[in-house]
Amino acid sequence: MTRLEQMLEETPYVAYLYGYPHKTAYRPFTPGLPLEAVWAEERRDALFLYLHVPFCEMRCGFCNLFTAAGPRQDVVEGYLAALGRETRRVKEAIGPATFARAALGGGTPTLLDVAGLHTVFDLAEGVMGADLRNIPVSVEVSPETASLEKLQALRSRGTDRVSIGVQSFIEAEVAAVKRPQKTAQVEEALERIRTLDFPTLNIDLIYGMEGQTVESWLFSLRAALRYSPEEIYLYPLYVRPLTFLGKKGRAWDDLRLSLYRTGRDFLLSQGYTQVSMRMFRARHAPSSDGPVYRCQEDGMVGLGCGARSYTGGVHYSSEYAVGSREVRSIIAAYSERTEASFGQVGYGFQLDLDERRRRYMLLSLLADGVELEAYRERFHSGAWEDFPELAELAAHGLARREDRRVLLTPAGVERSDLIGPWLHSGQVREKMQEYSWR
Repeated sequence: MTRLEQMLEETPYVAYLYGYPHKTAYRPFTPGLPLEAVWAEERRDALFLYLHVPFCEMRCGFCNLFTAAGPRQDVVEGYLAALGRETRRVKEAIGPATFARAALGGGTPTLLDVAGLHTVFDLAEGVMGADLRNIPVSVEVSPETASLEKLQALRSRGTDRVSIGVQSFIEAEVAAVKRPQKTAQVEEALERIRTLDFPTLNIDLIYGMEGQTVESWLFSLRAALRYSPEEIYLYPLYVRPLTFLGKKGRAWDDLRLSLYRTGRDFLLSQGYTQVSMRMFRARHAPSSDGPVYRCQEDGMVGLGCGARSYTGGVHYSSEYAVGSREVRSIIAAYSERTEASFGQVGYGFQLDLDERRRRYMLLSLLADGVELEAYRERFHSGAWEDFPELAELAAHGLARREDRRVLLTPAGVERSDLIGPWLHSGQVREKMQEYSWR
């Protein structure tokens, strides 16, 4: 039995791959790498600018993001001051650059007050030089923090996409994942977002929560569609199963698969297009008129504690933690850094040619497919020859070769969270297994 066949006998929910290599494969650089050297060979005509706000009003029971709940105002102010120092040093290092997209994430950026939000936008626009009114700009919000004043501030600064984590329109379901959320508050936030005419509304929903059924899942999906979201993301719950589920882990997998298929089929019936296992786009979603950005090919400048930056050969960030004490300690250390200290890259992963190929192939396959000619032009070799794993996926009905692309089949798409980890290199798997969570 091959490794893939063995994994197919087990859970289809191994891990969500939103980047490669995973952050738990990062390690300290000794000595640190000069920031100018890291960016020296990078194209800078279509970069992604990401700013991280590592604060939330609460930490949900399923959350493993780098964020601290309920920070004091002096902590927030100290963080924003350090973000300014980092932004100025990074701009000095990378020099002239054009940004194709920008995003504020976290955490919950709208935990900041209006003045704090303008501070972050001023850094993106005034220091980094991002043309925020002429490129796609996305901001994550929560129902609790999406006040009219903050949403107006986002709209005035060029934000055209708001992503709101609703998870469920049923209070008992979100309470089961330690999220004290009122449905009325969610609905009021969505009404405000729609009133301000943001071109793109994204709603995040979660399936697999305790007590959730096909009927309650459809209730939440229908409730979301009342607001005609341009995008909907459907996320499987990724936490340790609760007691009765822990004893019947396979039953929990079967429930999640059933809910996924129900959600997928319902959204397809409502005219949405499936972009990936999680993402669904409406017919009325606007097309991007800004510069083209491809995560497989173009770099990302991440600013803020917890943000990740990508160049062709180096991925880097601050250190990562989930535990409250460790997260606060890392944020405190970040807030004390001098501007000069941000000129050193001290923690990350260096990608050799094999890892660059693997990253390109993985991020393409799990999205809209691997364009074989584009792969050959970039690496001067064939994806099908470089990755015999593609033939193995095809043999199991999980991928197919269609014209000039390799695509996941519907069966492959619903097993994206298995296929991604299966395709990790041995080096990355080893580092992830050795990682000590804190």
